[in-house]
Amino acid sequence: MSRVSLRYGFLSTYPPTQCGLATFTAALREQLTGSAPGGSSGVVRLLDVPAVPGSLWAAPTGVVGELVAGTAGGPQRAARLLNRFDVAVVQHEYGIYGGADGDEVLTVLRHLDVPVVVVLHTVLVHPTPHQRHVLEAVAAAADAVVVMTETARARLAAGYAVDPRLVVVIPHGAADNRRGAPVRSGRPTVLTWGLIGPGKGIEWGIAAMAALTDLDPAPRYVVAGETHPKVLAWKGEAYRDSLVAQARRLGVAGSVTFDGRYRDTASLGELVRAADVVLLPYDSRDQVTSGVLIEAVAALRPIVATRFPHAVELLGDGTGLLVPHGDAPAIAAAIRSIITDDSLISELARAAAARAPDLLWPSVAHRYQRLATGLVARTRSRMSQTRSAPTRPAAVAR
Repeated sequence: MSRVSLRYGFLSTYPPTQCGLATFTAALREQLTGSAPGGSSGVVRLLDVPAVPGSLWAAPTGVVGELVAGTAGGPQRAARLLNRFDVAVVQHEYGIYGGADGDEVLTVLRHLDVPVVVVLHTVLVHPTPHQRHVLEAVAAAADAVVVMTETARARLAAGYAVDPRLVVVIPHGAADNRRGAPVRSGRPTVLTWGLIGPGKGIEWGIAAMAALTDLDPAPRYVVAGETHPKVLAWKGEAYRDSLVAQARRLGVAGSVTFDGRYRDTASLGELVRAADVVLLPYDSRDQVTSGVLIEAVAALRPIVATRFPHAVELLGDGTGLLVPHGDAPAIAAAIRSIITDDSLISELARAAAARAPDLLWPSVAHRYQRLATGLVARTRSRMSQTRSAPTRPAAVAR
């Protein structure tokens, strides 16, 4: 397929905002902008409050405007900016837009004239009636709806009035972190990373460490990441403090490290490569997309994860080990089996290596490019046919 230059307009949170959607959009934008000669892009970023002029937040590279939640006329202005591009790529999550259940996004979509790709990051099994209405209306306004897993596609089909012909599965992307030998510390390292907050299940990982103290050397558990900004604003560091107290109470404080630094891509990649086990002990039974999971598979790391939907879909063929939710003994047993069995490590690495190429950002971005190119071509074809259609003679009154 020949490469076509397209101008992409993104509607999303964006760095320096610290959230998964911001990171996702920055990575996808970088790949798509460089995927074709002359390609260009711009971001209308979503904010809870206006940026302070002159601050780090004021004008990140690539941002052409902002939509501050609840601002009068903001959705219309956002749409006008996005209409300057060939295609609009709209990230959807209920909590990032203003209005009830983020329904402010519907006003933006109603004012878009260019083809629209909506990327769904959450598909709830049991939405409220209004949440269902919002998602169905978002999908109805789109020319294509991207979900990141087959599980999400199945949920849409079973629980929402969404045209299945619009739905495309494209996985969450990951940086290529396969190169470079891990730097070993002498003790096996179990790693959980990402923005920290209740629901991450880190308490189950700490409890598992207490069941592994008989190993020589005993593993260490590294919890890397800042507290989620919204959690920090709401409850401060209460969750992290409770984890520190738990580790002390269980006698494993010397084996549990909390690394709250912000890490750039290179530093995070080094941290992940050094892990002997990546642990995703999440409490959620609903999560259909996990960027951390994708990045761990792409880095060929042995993974232990609770049975949340994305993990079941991606790891269920033997790419990782699945454990029940809230089951510290099962987590401990899975970690023990990995760090004491070299043949299992090799088996997991081979399975991950088979999956990784399709999860890397160049492959993922190519699929978005192909989707967008098709939508734009069809739109231009319809416009051309409309312009060239013969004018019907006016009816003559008799």
